[in-house]
Amino acid sequence: MIEARHLRVLRAVAATGSFSAAARELGCTQPAVSQQMKALESSAGTPLLIRTGREMRLTQAGEVLVRHASGILAGLTAAEEEVAAIAGLRAGRVRLVSFPSGSSTLVPTALAALRAAHPGTRVSLVEAEPPRSIEMLREGDCDVALAFRYGAGQAEWDDLVVRPLLADRLVGLVPEGHRLAEAGSVGIAELAEESWIAGCPRCRRQLVDVCEEAGFTPRIDFATDDYPAVVGLVGAGLGVAVLPELAIESVRPKGARTVAVEPAVEREIVALTLPDLAQVPAVAATLTELTRAATRA
Repeated sequence: MIEARHLRVLRAVAATGSFSAAARELGCTQPAVSQQMKALESSAGTPLLIRTGREMRLTQAGEVLVRHASGILAGLTAAEEEVAAIAGLRAGRVRLVSFPSGSSTLVPTALAALRAAHPGTRVSLVEAEPPRSIEMLREGDCDVALAFRYGAGQAEWDDLVVRPLLADRLVGLVPEGHRLAEAGSVGIAELAEESWIAGCPRCRRQLVDVCEEAGFTPRIDFATDDYPAVVGLVGAGLGVAVLPELAIESVRPKGARTVAVEPAVEREIVALTLPDLAQVPAVAATLTELTRAATRA
């Protein structure tokens, strides 16, 4: 195999005409130059230099190698500089996927801080709820997934790097004129006879589980993944809902009031990546900024 360091020596010998002059140019000894030239000729399988007294000239094979050496070494230098830029966060790309309420609360703060600290790092954002976002991460369609789960200790993410961000409590949402609108907190069972408006599929399953533990099955009249739509339906008096606090922060609950719900239910908000990706500087910086954004949420 022809090594780049050997090509640099060959190019120096061709330019200077001798081992000693090449050694001076390269800052090494003449024996070192001679040894590397022997190694290069061994790799090439043919002589590259013709030695006539004190002079040296290239063989046809040597001329071919010198002709290609400049392009090869220039390309290698460019690659080294580009990799160094990525490693030093002067460049790089991160593909982020997030659930909607995370996109409107945690992500803007994190990405603004990332851009201020590392303006050469580009971040793209698409939205997906778990488990689809986790599938995208495992399939290589994103580098970082902002996701959530109900209940810790699940083994579904054992193959991933999990960065816990915050605990997002579920709160009740009732119309302004509702009998419980002024209550400090309500038991979930007090809403057993209400019409319900449910959110995303995973949140919907969690709502049913919590209600059934309280002894009733919620009558879900409306279901939508769009949190502003949930708030609008509640504000219009069409039912009650339970939403994560992050979702409430991202919309103005016009015509609706929030109430604490007992027993308390929380979802864990996390940032996820693959173990190898966690070592990439731009990905690590993104995880750091998401963590900082969560502490301010």
